[in-house]
Amino acid sequence: MDIVWTTHAEERQEQWNEKRGITRNESEDVIGNPGQVVSGHGDAEVAQKRGGPGLIRVPFVQEGSERILLTVYWTSDVDKYWND
Repeated sequence: MDIVWTTHAEERQEQWNEKRGITRNESEDVIGNPGQVVSGHGDAEVAQKRGGPGLIRVPFVQEGSERILLTVYWTSDVDKYWND
């Protein structure tokens, strides 16, 4: 699996690194070893993993062997997004 970062995803990654210390490696770990993958908007899926008191969420589109990262964000609203 190849990971392709969009410009937007790279910018958001930098912002979340500054806000919560979420590194690029952590985001790529979410894509490679998600706790869950759930449906997103349109053709997108969202890889997510618990991180501290919340979730790191990485929406992506799968194209062949590539996962194209659309954005990266952290949320404390675990109940809204995590499927038990």
